[in-house]
Amino acid sequence: MQNRWQWFLIGLAAGPLLLGLAAYAFLVVRSDGFGTRTKPPWLEAAIARRLRRAAIPSAATSLKNPVSNSAEVLAEAREHWADHCAGCHANDGSGDIPMGKQMYPPAPDMRLPATQQLSDGELFYIIENGIRHTGMPAWGAPDRSQPGAVEASVTGVDTWKLVYFIRHLPQITAQERLDMEKMNPKSPSEIKEEQEEEEFLKGNPSHEHTTEHHH
Repeated sequence: MQNRWQWFLIGLAAGPLLLGLAAYAFLVVRSDGFGTRTKPPWLEAAIARRLRRAAIPSAATSLKNPVSNSAEVLAEAREHWADHCAGCHANDGSGDIPMGKQMYPPAPDMRLPATQQLSDGELFYIIENGIRHTGMPAWGAPDRSQPGAVEASVTGVDTWKLVYFIRHLPQITAQERLDMEKMNPKSPSEIKEEQEEEEFLKGNPSHEHTTEHHH
């Protein structure tokens, strides 16, 4: 009986707070909408961060990186990042790139403590399984993406290498960023432009280049 009374008092005290938060959320949505261009209020951002942590199972937190770090491993991860991840996260992990900034929530600055303080296992799990209601997809193989497949997922060698690169992001150099630009995927127009420039340098300018040159 005493426990019921205690829970009643807790509910009575928490009720106005929950109603206040609900009213606040309603007013924010009514005024700003749910578009990805508007900056979310602090409460919404805080809830989103909590949900990210809650989405990671406790078993993933203690996973240890089975791959030994080395210059070669870091180079492989850097190339993988430039080709697969930089389109949303930028080469330096800042997220300061059109795709990353237009997402909701925006791609985080992975150099900051909010990411760097995650355990290796948590970073691994996020890459392998993604995060619901964000732009982060699951990159792991289907059999490693099931809720109970945390232990089996240690076979994701490339993902573990990426974890090392994420740890390296706060110290990334200007030369590394320059090298990564050459590894970033090219759009069809960029590929065509490069081909035309190469032909022009060989002395075989395309019609488009010839026309532009005369004008």
